[in-house]
Amino acid sequence: MKRIIGLLATCMLALSIAQPAFADTDRSFSDESIYDLLVDRFNNGIESNDFDADAKNPAIFNGGDFAGISNRLQHLIDMHFTMISVGPVFKTASYDGNEVLDYQEIEPHFGTAEEFTALIEEMHASDLKIMADFPLVGEVSDPAVQQELLEFAVQFVSDYELDGLRLTLLNDADTEFLNKMIEAVKDANEGLYVITNEQSDASFDSMPAEKRSAAIQESFVQVDPDTSSLDQFSNEDAGKLLQYDDLTGPRFTYKMVELRQFPPTRWKVATVAQFMLPGVPLVPYATEIAVNGKEAPETHPFFNFKTDMELHEWIGDLNTLRNDSETLRTGDFKFLHNEDGFVVFERSSEEETWIIALNNTSEVQSFELDPSVIGEKKKLRGVIGQDLIKETKDNKYHVVLDRELAEVYIIEEDKGFNTPYLIASIMVVVLFALFLYMVIRKGKQGRTEEVVREKK
Repeated sequence: MKRIIGLLATCMLALSIAQPAFADTDRSFSDESIYDLLVDRFNNGIESNDFDADAKNPAIFNGGDFAGISNRLQHLIDMHFTMISVGPVFKTASYDGNEVLDYQEIEPHFGTAEEFTALIEEMHASDLKIMADFPLVGEVSDPAVQQELLEFAVQFVSDYELDGLRLTLLNDADTEFLNKMIEAVKDANEGLYVITNEQSDASFDSMPAEKRSAAIQESFVQVDPDTSSLDQFSNEDAGKLLQYDDLTGPRFTYKMVELRQFPPTRWKVATVAQFMLPGVPLVPYATEIAVNGKEAPETHPFFNFKTDMELHEWIGDLNTLRNDSETLRTGDFKFLHNEDGFVVFERSSEEETWIIALNNTSEVQSFELDPSVIGEKKKLRGVIGQDLIKETKDNKYHVVLDRELAEVYIIEEDKGFNTPYLIASIMVVVLFALFLYMVIRKGKQGRTEEVVREKK
C-alpha cells in the first residue's frame, strides 16, 4: 500500500514537471498588483470599537477595523495580490480617513496601534505587502506645515513596517517639497514604495496612468466598442497604475448598467485587459462582487461577503498568471490586431511568449497569426479556457474566439504528443485504480475474517 502511494506521488510530480515552470525573480514596483480597501468598509472584527458607528448609515463609520481585515485575510490571500492598500489609518473625522485630525494617533474606530502592528505582521507572514495612505491635510504651501507633515510621515513609516506609502490630497504641494518627503521616508524605511493617486512631477515610484485606465474602461464597458484608444499602450510607463474602477467616482458596474450591459461578462474581459496590458493593476475593494454606485458614500458600501463572488476566483487566477511570469509583468508589448472590439497582443521576452486575445464583440472573431511572429512548429495553449491552437495546412495559426470572451495563450514547442506527460497521466490512472482495488480487496478480506471469527 505504501509503495503504491509513493508511486502515485512520484507520478504527480512528473505531471507537474511536464508543465512549463517560471522562475521567481527579484521584484520591483512594476511586478506588484494592489488591492485597495477602506478599513471602515471591509469587515467588522471587534464590536468594542464600534462607538457611534452604524452599518446602516453609509455617511458615518460602519464598524470596519484592523481585526476585521485579519479575520478575512484568507479572502485577500486567495486573490493573490502582492500588496494590500488599507487607505488612511490616522485619527480622522471621516470614515474614509481623509479628514485627518491627528497624524500621531491611530483612528480608534479602526483599532489600536498594537492591532495595526499585528495586522502588518500577519500580512507579512502571509507574503503580502501592505501600503497605507498619507493625506496631506493643511496649508501645504506653508513651510512650517510642510516640515510638520514631513516629520509625521517619517515617524509613521519608522513606527510601522510598511512596504508602501501613498501620498494623497497633494493640493498645492510643490514638487521640491514632495521630493524632499519622498527621500525622507525612504531613508527612514529602506525599500519603501512611495506612490500617489494624482499626477505629479515629483519622483514617485508610480502614479496613475489616467488616459490608459480610461481607455480600458471605454473599450470594455459595452459590447462592440471603438477600441482605438487602446493603441496608446506601449512599453513606456509600464510601472504606472492601471485602475479603471476606483473609489472616487462612479464604479465600473454603474457605467455598464447605465448602458444595459451584463456586468459579469464586462468585468471578466476588462480584468484580463487590466492584468495583461503594461501597467500595475490596482483593484478597489468590492470589485470581486461587482459593486455598483455613482458617488461616495454609495460607492463605499460595507462589504457583503455573502454576495456571489464569481470574480473573486477570476481575479485570483489572473494574478497567479501575472505573478508566475515576469514576461506578463514587464515583458515587451506589441499589438497584433485591434479593430472594433477584437484585440490581440503579444507579451514576450527571451524566456517566453504570450498571446492575449480579447473578443469584446457580439460575434465570433478570428485572427490569422503568421509563423513569422512566433515561429514555426509551435502551439498556443490557452490557460483560461484550455484552448489549443496548432499550425494548420495553410501555415497559419488561427486564433478563434467566441463572443465576449478572453483567452491567454502561452507559446510552446509543438513536439506532437507530450510523451512523458502522457505516460505519467496513464500511470496515475492505473496506479489509482490499483490503489482502489487493493482498498476494496482489503476491505472484503477484513469482512471475511470477521465472519469466520463470528462462526467460531
